[in-house]
Amino acid sequence: MRIVIADPNLMPHRALFEASLPDGSLASWHDSWNEHAVLTDLKDADVYVGPRFTGAMGAAAVNLRLVHVGGAGYDGIEADALPPGAVCANTFHHENSIAEHIATVLVALRRNLIGQDAALRSGVWSSSVYSPTVRQPETLRGAVVTFLGFGHIGGAAWRLLKAFGAEGIAITRSGNTNAEANGLRWAGTTDRLGEALSESDTLVVSIPLSQETTSLVGAGELDDLGPDGLLVNIARGPVVDETALYEALKDRRIAGAAIDVWYQYPGTDGRGEPSSLPFARLDNIVMTPHSSGVTAETFRNRALEIAENITRLAKNEPLKNVVISR
Repeated sequence: MRIVIADPNLMPHRALFEASLPDGSLASWHDSWNEHAVLTDLKDADVYVGPRFTGAMGAAAVNLRLVHVGGAGYDGIEADALPPGAVCANTFHHENSIAEHIATVLVALRRNLIGQDAALRSGVWSSSVYSPTVRQPETLRGAVVTFLGFGHIGGAAWRLLKAFGAEGIAITRSGNTNAEANGLRWAGTTDRLGEALSESDTLVVSIPLSQETTSLVGAGELDDLGPDGLLVNIARGPVVDETALYEALKDRRIAGAAIDVWYQYPGTDGRGEPSSLPFARLDNIVMTPHSSGVTAETFRNRALEIAENITRLAKNEPLKNVVISR
């Protein structure tokens, strides 16, 4: 079994990955995705692991049986480029890391930890103990959180926030979430989003981006959330209207936000503005570089599951998480 890997996120787990492969496997590693370099290595490969797969790669990889992405998204895979009989599979394992991130940023925002840190660095003790103008912060106990999207990530985040004593509402496209079984206040479809937000302290956005969900959260929804409301987006930036979010934060029509997914992304040098709007000038936003799921735990488990799928392939057993078949 010959395997070509071009996903740098798996490099730290190379030893674990190779130890989990079937006997006789030969792994060829690339420290980044480079089409030309990968092309020269795909001849006679049985498996390719990487974020992108092009027509040229498919033409070179005539013996390929499996394309495996190292995460949930497979939009970089050209389905028509897969050789006949090949399949594409994905993997998850990021939900617990993202849930931890959501809880962390919500505590930071509700307690104003970043603002307190900045103030104390200049000698100001920003606490209600020392200033009557500073409000006592709220804990997560009793907070009402609306989850826009309730899949792997929303469910994991809810289990964690429920342990803090929060209450939850699930809003999904299908409306099939069982509120009672999940311990939620209620669940409904996206046409009830405004109703959910009007009784919520926080909105967690974890719904996939599609034509239907683009700008699903706009100025009206942010006003429904209200001046004490918080927004966390770990889905895709454009689910929340960019201008509406900036204006709501600037004018403090919502209290704050934690944004991990953006409207512009950098090149290979890892530098670039996340938006054309000056979010960085605002003091009521936590900005992170699409890193909420990027932990060693996430990629250890992904490496193990990819190796498991390769073992299944070697044994002619059914593969897990097949998303494209040719």
